[in-house]
Parts: sequence; structure tokens; C-alpha cells
Amino acid sequence: MTEVLGIKWDSIDLENKKLTIKHTIVDSYKIIEKDSTKNQSSYRSFPLNEEIINLFVKLKNDEKQNKKLFGKEYIKNDYVFKMENGKPYSPNYITKQHAKILKKYGFRHIRFHDLRHSCASLLNAQGYTLKDIQEWLGHSDIKTTANTYAHLDAKRKENISNNICNIITTKMR
Repeated sequence: MTEVLGIKWDSIDLENKKLTIKHTIVDSYKIIEKDSTKNQSSYRSFPLNEEIINLFVKLKNDEKQNKKLFGKEYIKNDYVFKMENGKPYSPNYITKQHAKILKKYGFRHIRFHDLRHSCASLLNAQGYTLKDIQEWLGHSDIKTTANTYAHLDAKRKENISNNICNIITTKMR
């Protein structure tokens, strides 16, 4: 979450369709801005598709409108995700909003951070390698990806079981 909230306009290259993670926001009793990432592997780039590019263009236009509406009261900064008055979102605010959305739509409660686990598991289920997932999530150590984030889904476990059974029965013939 700190990476998403840390996205600044200088992180977005619409011409080359690329987003680079290079800033973070940390929340203790106040928002602490960091012009760095957690570690070297956290500094990474992602390709942008047209849908995401359109979202960023809309956010930039909304920001221009909000600057006009709020005038001198607008809190100027380079963050992409912020309140209408320009105040950056705090991680605690996002955590609370996430919980409200889950409850509203009848989903079981999971932490916002658990979406990273879901992402890793879905990528794993789609056949992406642990190395792919490690780089996507920005882990410095592949052990973190393997041991903490990439959970096998039931279908893959079933496939493993079937393959083992096929190997055994083939050997026994």
C-alpha cells in the first residue's frame, strides 16, 4: 500500500506507457514521505495498458479541477492518489475504506496487504514463475515470495495429485 500511495506524477511515463515505483508513504502518527523504496528490488517498473493510462489522465484532470475549486486551500503535492483538497491519503485511511467496501459487498474481511498474497497466488496459478512473481511484488529475496506469498490453489494441488498417481501407475505396469 505504501508503494501505491507513494506514486507521484514523476513516476508515470505516459509516452512510454510505464510506471516506476520509486517513492513510498509510511504512516505512524503522521504521514512520512520517502523518496526511496524499501529496498533496491522494490524500485521497479510496470507496463501500463490503455485502461490504466486513461485512469491516470482522468486523475490528472480531476486534480486540475480540484486545484481551481479549492484555490488557496488546496494542498499542493505531486502525489497521484489524494483527497479532493490535495491531502495525501494515509495508509490508515485506505485500510479503513478497504474494510468498509468488503463489508458493503458481503466479502469476508481480509487485510489490504493480503491482496498481495492473492496477487501472488493468482499469478502462480496462471503459471508464472516464482522469479516473475518476486520481481512483480518487488521482493529482495525469492524465499519471501515462495514461503509467504505464493500459495497453491486447490486445482494445482489436484493436478499434482493426479500427476503423481499417473507416474506411480505407469511405473507399476
